[in-house]
Amino acid sequence: MSGMRDIAVVSFAQRQEAAIVGESEVEFMVPLMQEAKDAVGLVQSDMGFTCSGSSDFLAGQAFSFVMTIDGTGPVPPISESHVEMDGAWALYEAWVKLQCGDVDTAFVYSYGKSSPGSLRDVLATQLDPYYVAPLWPDAFALEALAARRLLESGAVTEEQLAEIASRSRRHAASNPHAVRATEKSVDEILAEEASVPPLRPSDLPASSDGGCAMVLAAGDRARELCERPAWIRGIDPRTDAHTLGARDLTRAMSARIAAERAGVADGPVDFAELHAPFTTSEHLLTEAIGLGGDTVINPSGGALAAHTMMASGLIRIGEAASRIAAGEGDRAVAHATAGPCLQQNLVCVLEGD
Repeated sequence: MSGMRDIAVVSFAQRQEAAIVGESEVEFMVPLMQEAKDAVGLVQSDMGFTCSGSSDFLAGQAFSFVMTIDGTGPVPPISESHVEMDGAWALYEAWVKLQCGDVDTAFVYSYGKSSPGSLRDVLATQLDPYYVAPLWPDAFALEALAARRLLESGAVTEEQLAEIASRSRRHAASNPHAVRATEKSVDEILAEEASVPPLRPSDLPASSDGGCAMVLAAGDRARELCERPAWIRGIDPRTDAHTLGARDLTRAMSARIAAERAGVADGPVDFAELHAPFTTSEHLLTEAIGLGGDTVINPSGGALAAHTMMASGLIRIGEAASRIAAGEGDRAVAHATAGPCLQQNLVCVLEGD
């Protein structure tokens, strides 16, 4: 993106568990926030801007994000914002703020705790309130419809979906934050009984509680704070139609456009962290974003290994940035999604020096 400020991810911290018991969102987020700041030697008063992502529906109360603002240790005057979405969109807002040139650092975090209730019921509330929501389908049922279309059209096979699930489990074995890391062969996955036909348990996301926090910095400030910053070379969010009947559920059109605008095709991609809650999602995204066979897909295991609502997208960016910072690659793609059947997509290209 010529003419834009150089902005990078300079620190990242995360926590994901199958269920976090005995701790509120504020209680488990405060240590994560502190970890991300300590990694670069900053305190909250050093942050030019703060933005968070969460869901009141998930938390079960209005303006629930206000509690975690107190957890950041804010010092007036406060420059703060919030998105009622995955934290990846909070990162995008922070990136825009940094591009304006008024500040040089930003703090971004997001979290979700779905274990106390029924995540599938919560997800049903985001659907069209007149024509779809009264039928109470949820994201799992809608993804099963899309999967059936894919399978019947011959665009993908059950074996290919099982291969995605098996690879995710294999990669997750080295990820301490994964909640589904037991390796399974393709044959073992194919032997599973379908739980949301035609999708098997291994095709579905591994729901988890948790969150993440990261620090962004611009230009020389980023170089001061981090030995190898993960530079955001392109980022673009796109949205498909809200009405499911107006969409082709066998394609991820907004992801394709976001990838084009973010500049994915401008160079080779060493690895990609895709926010793919279902195996079918990963199949569609790999094709839409234009990832080749040389790209390692979801080296962390992805959302099939641990899926924290409202944070999984931001975690994908953090995972990719951490690998860039560690020198495991020079160029990566990170992706986030929101809404049923990949309705909203954000694509981010990260590079090392």
